[in-house]
Amino acid sequence: MAIEDIIVSDGSTLPIPEEALSLISHSAEQTQEWGQVLAPLLEQGDILCLVGELGTGKTCFAQGVGQGLGVSLPITSPTFIRVREYEESSISLPFYHIDLYRVAGEGEARGWGLEEYLYGEGVCAIEWAERIRALLPPSCLWIYFQHGQKPEIRHISWWAEKGRGQRLLAQFREGVLG
Repeated sequence: MAIEDIIVSDGSTLPIPEEALSLISHSAEQTQEWGQVLAPLLEQGDILCLVGELGTGKTCFAQGVGQGLGVSLPITSPTFIRVREYEESSISLPFYHIDLYRVAGEGEARGWGLEEYLYGEGVCAIEWAERIRALLPPSCLWIYFQHGQKPEIRHISWWAEKGRGQRLLAQFREGVLG
């Protein structure tokens, strides 16, 4: 049973289940820090589905994940190029930062080879992932970012439907909440 249904960018709804982990970030630095906490827990094939309006912290979080994996290059939004690949020799896993803001839907995403990243050698952080929900495996970790009452505050909800995503969420919860 969902505690909230999110109206997402394509007009459909995305339910947040009751067991979701809800956190409040008080700064961009804290949002990045949570990405850095998650990074060492990630394994080949993990997919992070980042959902939320513009300016809610999706890219900030992805920067933290990349930093936690050892990416030394600046991590910027791939909005106009769709994917930024970070495959430096110094990082623990290849990191694919994907932005679907300008993608019309699943057909377009398939057309430029998205599935090669989803089932590839690395970790994917996908902004606007709700646009390709049907292409995603059920083991993804979903992270929903919302604006808070103050400009620096973000409400972030985390959930997973099955398998690896649920185990990853449990490990992250333990790392953040103890």
